[in-house]
Amino acid sequence: MDMERYRVPPQQRAHLDDWNPRDKAGLSKEEGSARLEHLLNDLADLQERLYAEGQQALLIVLQARDAGGKDGTVKKVIGAFNPSGVHIANFKVPTSEEQAHDFLWRVHARVPPLGMIGVFNRSHYEDVLVPRAQGRLDAAATARRLEHIRAFEALLTDARVRVVKFYLHISPEEQRERLQARLDDPTKYWKFNPADLKAREAWEDYTQAYQDVLATSTPEAPWYVIPADHKWFRNLLIAEVLRQTLRNMNPQYPPPTFDPATVQIP
Repeated sequence: MDMERYRVPPQQRAHLDDWNPRDKAGLSKEEGSARLEHLLNDLADLQERLYAEGQQALLIVLQARDAGGKDGTVKKVIGAFNPSGVHIANFKVPTSEEQAHDFLWRVHARVPPLGMIGVFNRSHYEDVLVPRAQGRLDAAATARRLEHIRAFEALLTDARVRVVKFYLHISPEEQRERLQARLDDPTKYWKFNPADLKAREAWEDYTQAYQDVLATSTPEAPWYVIPADHKWFRNLLIAEVLRQTLRNMNPQYPPPTFDPATVQIP
């Protein structure tokens, strides 16, 4: 599968219409599910090497509209990793303490240390997307924040933290079905927030905001637009990208600090 077709070209403004949310690359669900199982095994092995090596880290950024599938991705794909080697952060409305600092202050503290995998389920991009879509951030202020983010991600790269970013791309029709499913199931009421409907009404405003944000794609910290109407394909494609990313990082088991041949266990 050609993963480059889902990668946003560096430093270019993306147009979400260029990606079909219902795309599944000509695969069937059965084919995709079988391949995913192999990928998840590979991810587990690569994570163990990353943890043992302790010289690099991986930061995974997940962004999506409401009901886009962030939690499902964490459960199905990130669930392949050993929990002891994963940090998951979820950035909600800033607290009063966080608002008293620059917008990246709270984010930097949640960056994974070397040897670990970090997942941002929503991220530093929320502080651009929401105010931009709601008209509280003009074009000039948006550009300044995005430049700060580019510099921040470049700093992480220099500190041996690899950054890979995913926008889970769903259609308005699919979002409607998923939101309705939450209303139809009493066990899912807790996942439904009537305020989310305001963002749905502002669909095009959020589309423009996401297209601004995707322009922060760089060779070192790329964005991938992941067609997400089909959950199984979303999981498959993200797993493919993560495996390739970890393979490129090439973590290695460290050499022993002793001679195993001389050790005798009584």
